[in-house]
Amino acid sequence: MNQLHEIISADKNPSQKRRGRGNAAGGGNTSGRGNKGQKARTGGSVPARFEGGQTPYYMRIAKKKGFKHHRKFRIMRINLKDLAKLAKDGKLIFEDLVKTQIIKAGAKLKILGEGDIKDALQVQAHYISKSALDKIEKAGGKVEILK
Repeated sequence: MNQLHEIISADKNPSQKRRGRGNAAGGGNTSGRGNKGQKARTGGSVPARFEGGQTPYYMRIAKKKGFKHHRKFRIMRINLKDLAKLAKDGKLIFEDLVKTQIIKAGAKLKILGEGDIKDALQVQAHYISKSALDKIEKAGGKVEILK
């Protein structure tokens, strides 16, 4: 026995119209495909990239020189075990790394937690992993997050 809240109307899911079964069935002749043309033919599907004879997008774009993404930036990663070599006077300043060309201009710096640190260092970085932050602070150092 159906409950009152389970009753659905009969026209909720109408049956699909059966195409190609003659004019009497309402889907004969062109069977809803229109008149002639590629889409009316059997197997006449058109790929999504097709632009009706216009030069396609993939042929119009530049080929050899490539593109530079306008938001792309590179993240340079440095492990804790390498910080002692790169730090000067107990400080690892981002601008100094760029000047000495250890990090390319326009790149961002991320400190990773591989290895250990013994000295208290002042570190500037855009990103830092949680384990690296814990180890630097445990050694008595400070971290400044750059924007």
